[in-house]
Amino acid sequence: MNAMTADPAVDEAIALVEEQFGVMFNRIRTVWKQSAEQVHPDLQPAGYKLLSSIVRLGPTNAHVLAEHLEMDKSVVSRQVRVLEEVGLVTSRPDERDGRLRVLAATPEAEERIRAVRDANQARLRDALRDHPAEDLRRFADLLRVISEA
Repeated sequence: MNAMTADPAVDEAIALVEEQFGVMFNRIRTVWKQSAEQVHPDLQPAGYKLLSSIVRLGPTNAHVLAEHLEMDKSVVSRQVRVLEEVGLVTSRPDERDGRLRVLAATPEAEERIRAVRDANQARLRDALRDHPAEDLRRFADLLRVISEA
């Protein structure tokens, strides 16, 4: 079944959006790689995503992280091990379920993630600050629609 609309201009605009998403995803991968390196030279982008999620969510466990980030549990487990080895995450038994480990970011990890996020947000602010707030809200709404599709 063809998903094309009756309006070729809309189809062309959607193709442009798709193209720009490809460019943006490539840029995001580069930013994640650079961000990971800024936090710790041994950190991979997947580890950076896990660590930033732990900082944002607060103490959590690997199962929650795997679901939240839609990552394979073995990848999460390997990256958590690296995060523990380099001193960015601590682990303790869950008080309610001793089979689970509660993961928490160290104060150093929180500080490093905050510094990277501040720099990334400054870059985004510089790129978008000349656009009206209403345009930015509409853009955010469109991104939400796409992410929920």
